[in-house]
Amino acid sequence: MADCVVADADAAVKMTEDALAYLPDEKLDGDMAPLQLGELDLTTDEFILDEVDIHIQANLEDDLVKEALRTGVDLRHYSKQVETELQRIEQASIKDYIKESQNIALLHNQITACDSILERMEGMLSGFQSDLSSISSEIQTLQQQSVSMNVRLKNRQAVRSHLSQLVDELVVPAAMISTVLDSPVTDQEFLEQLHELNNKINFTKELSFRETLACNDIQDIVDRLKIKAVSKIREFILQKIYSFRKPMTNYQIPQNTLLKYRFFYQFLLANERTVAKEIRDEYVDTMSKIYYSYFKSYSGRLLKVQYEEVADKDDLMGVEDTAKKGFFSKPSLKSRNTIFTLGQRGALLSPAELEGPILIPHTAQRGDSRYPYESLFRSQHYALLDNGCREFLFISDFFMVTGNSGLDLFNSIMGKTLSMLLKSMSSYVADCFDSIAVFLCIHILLRYRAITTKRGLPALDRYWEAVLELLWPRFELILEMNIHSIRNTDPQKLGLLDTRPHYITRRYAEFSSAIVSINQTFPNERTHTLLAQLQVEVENFVLKMAAEFPSRRDQLIFLINNYDMMLSVLMEFIEELLSPPFGGMISFVKEAEVLMERGQLERLKNDEARINQLVRGFSSSWKHSVEAMSQEVMRSFTNFKNGTSIIQGALTQLIQYYHGFHKVLNQPAFRSLGARSELINLHHLMVEVKKHKPNF
Repeated sequence: MADCVVADADAAVKMTEDALAYLPDEKLDGDMAPLQLGELDLTTDEFILDEVDIHIQANLEDDLVKEALRTGVDLRHYSKQVETELQRIEQASIKDYIKESQNIALLHNQITACDSILERMEGMLSGFQSDLSSISSEIQTLQQQSVSMNVRLKNRQAVRSHLSQLVDELVVPAAMISTVLDSPVTDQEFLEQLHELNNKINFTKELSFRETLACNDIQDIVDRLKIKAVSKIREFILQKIYSFRKPMTNYQIPQNTLLKYRFFYQFLLANERTVAKEIRDEYVDTMSKIYYSYFKSYSGRLLKVQYEEVADKDDLMGVEDTAKKGFFSKPSLKSRNTIFTLGQRGALLSPAELEGPILIPHTAQRGDSRYPYESLFRSQHYALLDNGCREFLFISDFFMVTGNSGLDLFNSIMGKTLSMLLKSMSSYVADCFDSIAVFLCIHILLRYRAITTKRGLPALDRYWEAVLELLWPRFELILEMNIHSIRNTDPQKLGLLDTRPHYITRRYAEFSSAIVSINQTFPNERTHTLLAQLQVEVENFVLKMAAEFPSRRDQLIFLINNYDMMLSVLMEFIEELLSPPFGGMISFVKEAEVLMERGQLERLKNDEARINQLVRGFSSSWKHSVEAMSQEVMRSFTNFKNGTSIIQGALTQLIQYYHGFHKVLNQPAFRSLGARSELINLHHLMVEVKKHKPNF
């Protein structure tokens, strides 16, 4: 602080002296001599004068100078005062320095020590920086070494994996050798070791292609094990196949056993194709003979339980029953099939009967039972369906064949049997005059074909088509023969006239109802056309018969009786028509009405689940069922008038049954059922049903 004050004072004095040196005379006090221009050093360089002038101007700008000039202070006196003050301050500063000399020395020493410490730290930091630079280079080196080592490690691991697998595959364990040589082929351990042996065989083949020398060390052992395994497998499979040939053997049991060891054939096919072909050929030959023998014997024994009297060429719609009777005619037998009436024969097409157990001929013979041909046909072809589907699945699985290869193998096994059955069918069809039996056989085959299609088994498709090609022409021929028989009937040769329904009309009504009922599921346009022709001929016949009566009254009575009989058959057909979609409800209504009359309706109170199912089933499906039924009837009857009458009758009958259903559920025993709220209003049902009535 003292140094600063002294410096400022010196500067002020210096500036004051400089300023006084350049002041003009009129600015000085009276004691000061005037400044003469001649006294100036004119030799001073002009440049120096300019600098001096600049310096004066700068000093005049100083605050102290300005203050001194403003107050008129004597600057020389002020200068001395300042000089004195400076000396005093200097003395004080010296004393302060002397007083603080020890501290100053101590501070000097500390500063010196700090300089030394900082110098050492600088050296250390320099060394640390040098070490860091060397460490960084070492880290980079280590990183490069790590990457290199990682690559080498991965390569070694990959090589180790391949070498380990190679070594494992090249090693033939003692357990494998002992198992293949000594264990029975039915042991699970033998099957497991056979899989391993198969892998080693494939591996050695792959190595041999690469010309790997190491595989030569085990090639001989693997080949010997393969020969031994092939020999044991061949013997085992052939024994199973030979067991099929034993009388009364259920060949399905050894087949199922072979399926458990299907890998045996796969092993043979991959490693010894000649043995695989031998086994396949042996199987085909054995099963072909078994199926042929079985179906030939079964078909022959079935024919022995057929009805003793069958239809012949005289069993036609227009032929009178008495026409066949003569001196050499056979007596009427009880076990005779109905020719024009369906009766219970149609039940054969229900799913339960269609896929029911086959007939056992010796059991039927023991009970003196007889069956129509379609029942024998159903039993024979269901056995064929069952065995054929099972056989196709077996050969596809065991012999690993698909597509055309599977079909070819199946035909090589079943071809002889199918040809025998076709020949037998051809013989029967050539002498058959029972059109309902033929038509039932057709629809049995159509349903069996649908079953095999659903199961995805095309093996029997060609056979189905071949049999249908035999049956359809025969059915059409028999139907045409019946049409011609009615057309060629002479009313005058039919004997005594009677106003009651004619037997030809009855036959037609029952026959047409039977054919239409059977034809619902698989409609055929050719059948519809033939039925239309038959209808025309029957109508002409009825008119011709009516014309034989002398009085108009008898003619009308005859017409009414005949058409009434047709209508009664029509009502039976309507019941059949309503049965598939609404049979459950109809049966319940009939059963409940009987119990209501007896006062025993409480017996149905426990059938709540059944009633709920009927209510909800009707509510959810009746519209679709009515629509499908209407379309089916119109497809079945080419005469729109007949079709309209049938539809109207069916819908009317449906409303009556549903009204009865409402009536039953309104009884006290059922008023607590929750399903009653889901019943469709009867008026609403009638309105909706009217929409389905044809308008022609």
